[in-house]
Amino acid sequence: GVKEYKLTYYTPEYQVKDTDILAAFRVTPQPGVPPEEAGAAVAAESSTGTWTTVWTDGLTSLDRYKGRCYHIEPVAGEEDQYICYVAYPL
Repeated sequence: GVKEYKLTYYTPEYQVKDTDILAAFRVTPQPGVPPEEAGAAVAAESSTGTWTTVWTDGLTSLDRYKGRCYHIEPVAGEEDQYICYVAYPL
């Protein structure tokens, strides 16, 4: 089955660190996909996540290396578009 990314990669309570690399992504979720899931998918797929289980999953610390979508805001004047902010640890 497909993993639900927001359970692991959407962390609105995350406190950004001075050593994090920060990125902002403009996201248009597919119909029926909440912005939290879309933002978490960006954080996952651009760091340690993948849509399927792979043999390397157990080799690294997910909590140490994963990207975290920590904030989402709608794009002014654009329907169903969001800016998703992602922090990547160094």
